[in-house]
Order: sequence, then C-alpha cells, then structure tokens
Amino acid sequence: MKAIIQRVLSASVTVEEEVVSSIGRGILVLAAVAPSDTEKEAESLAAKVLKMKLWDDDTGARWKKSVQDIEGEVLCVSQFTLLASTKKGSKPDFHGAMGGDEARRLYQCFYGKVQKGYTPEKVKDGVFQAHMLVASVNDGPVTLELSTGQKAQ
Repeated sequence: MKAIIQRVLSASVTVEEEVVSSIGRGILVLAAVAPSDTEKEAESLAAKVLKMKLWDDDTGARWKKSVQDIEGEVLCVSQFTLLASTKKGSKPDFHGAMGGDEARRLYQCFYGKVQKGYTPEKVKDGVFQAHMLVASVNDGPVTLELSTGQKAQ
C-alpha cells in the first residue's frame, strides 16, 4: 500500500455537491492499494499513519507529536492514482493499482484499522470509487509518502 499524508488545518470531501466528510486540525491520508497487498500491509500502513510524528512539542522541539498526541482528526481518502506508472508516454498506466471489490475490501480494512487504532469518531472517510472533490489547507506545508510491502521505503 501507498499513502500520501498531509498535515492539515482542515480538509473535506465533497461528492455530488454534498460534503460527506470534514475534519479540523489533523492529517489527510490519500491511500492506494497495490495488487500484491494484503491485510498485513493495511495494518502496517494504518499504524504508520497514526504514529508519524508531524507536530512540534510544547517546548518547540520539531517532529515530536503524532496526530494522536495532538488529539487531531484523520480523513482517509482512497486514491488509486497514487500507483500510476508514468514511465511511457503521457498517459498514466494504472496496472500498479488493485481494482474492484478486493481493492475496496483492503481499503476498508485499512480505514477500519485506523479507526480501531485511534478514536473512531475522529477518523473520517471519503467515498470509495466516487468522483470526489478533496479540499485541504496544508499546514506547513508538510506532505509525506508512506509505503508498505515489497517496495516499502
């Protein structure tokens, strides 16, 4: 699995002109499932998301607090395009992303692990396979790529 996480002051997801999820201070997580991913990768990525130190502590020491430490919120959004290959030509190739029902199942597994590892009411979700308008106010900006599985970094 792969995720892009952003430290945000706020973020929201709108589908068909209706805001379906929104958060205040916390992290926006754009997550993608690869064909070789299993529940193990979903669990590992969820743990990384929740433990990543993105905020300063009360003394100003950098990169000391996680989203849990600051009691922030988490907005998870499925985004298969993170696994696109752009090596050939100008059209992205999405064979690196898992499709269909299995991708939905593993993404939901990931989302459930984030909820279970934190406070469920503070973890929100987009709409799988919907055309979403994702808005965010990036704080910093702070944006990181997280990976699990064979190509983990």
